[in-house]
Amino acid sequence: MNFNDIPNQLAVKQLLRQSVQREHVAHAQLFRSSEGGAGLALALAYAQYLNCEERGPDADDSCGHCPACTKIAKLVHPDLNFIVPVTTTKAVPKDALSSKFMADWRSFVLDNPYQGFNDWMQHIGAENKQGSISKEEAGQLLKLVSLKAFEARFKIVILWLPELMHPATANAVLKLLEEPPPATVFLLVSHAPERLLPTILSRVQPVAVRPFAEADIADYLHAHYHVPEAKARQVAQLAEGSLGAAIASKDQSADHDYFAFFRDWMRLCFNYNTKVAEILKQSETFQKQGRENQKELLAYALVLVRKVLLFGIDPRLMPHLPAEEQQFVASFAKFVTPRNADALTKELTDAHYHIERNANPRMVFVDSSLRLGGQLRAA
Repeated sequence: MNFNDIPNQLAVKQLLRQSVQREHVAHAQLFRSSEGGAGLALALAYAQYLNCEERGPDADDSCGHCPACTKIAKLVHPDLNFIVPVTTTKAVPKDALSSKFMADWRSFVLDNPYQGFNDWMQHIGAENKQGSISKEEAGQLLKLVSLKAFEARFKIVILWLPELMHPATANAVLKLLEEPPPATVFLLVSHAPERLLPTILSRVQPVAVRPFAEADIADYLHAHYHVPEAKARQVAQLAEGSLGAAIASKDQSADHDYFAFFRDWMRLCFNYNTKVAEILKQSETFQKQGRENQKELLAYALVLVRKVLLFGIDPRLMPHLPAEEQQFVASFAKFVTPRNADALTKELTDAHYHIERNANPRMVFVDSSLRLGGQLRAA
């Protein structure tokens, strides 16, 4: 994977590039990334950049075509190693170790490097079991790093989700970080670094990975999955910085125009005392969407209400709204203020809660509409 394959993340990419160009490569680095973020993708791009055979001294990216780049891009380079959480499955009924799942891991990552732990568990057929990096993995890791690099400058060990390490494995990793093998770079990719041993945290160089911006997610969906621009923006708003979540929900969300529904709904809510018949009619549309789409619509509504509030406080806080949304947000901002924002948020959150617990969708929608209308008029 090249750096250019990853949307934005310019500051982190520059930091990683400079560490190589200045020959200040830390032997252990911790990529702090939220689930669905760029942590794993950046670690892979960094590994490829480190071992690229034709990279110039000031190159911004790996060449992508030398033997090392080709092998790393396919995750088959002998000096690129992975330790990941696993569990026993039908295919591996005992002695579950990362090495036994490498074919699955390659297909998983090459399909989408922004997936999370639950996606991985489903991919290997873990059913209801919880994966971990077992204590038996410690011995495998020690054997792994005892060998010199086969053909690359650096032996790379990527530990994905090290917070799931068994204490024995965590202690083995700590020992390796205290006395690192020569020409070996450990890249830890964590979604919950606070669960790691403090002694491990003290021996790694942190690499803070920011969540993706909405515009980056929307552009990625449009370019890679041909999601229409308006739908891509809608999915991006719901993803809350997680490209993995956006990719997972792109097909479901693409069939519904949540923005148009929300815009029309708010207009009815504001005039609820004269629009009861129209609210009842829209409740039928809401019911037909299905429970998952109903929940997603309400989640989208929460995101948009927050945007409206921020725009009303200072339009500069929302500088990149699409033209259609900006027109609505600008006019709606006078009805969403610090005085009623909490109440509006509570009504939408309560509606989501009731839908999640199988309440009658029409009743929830009508009740929420009347309550929201009262709050909008109280602004």
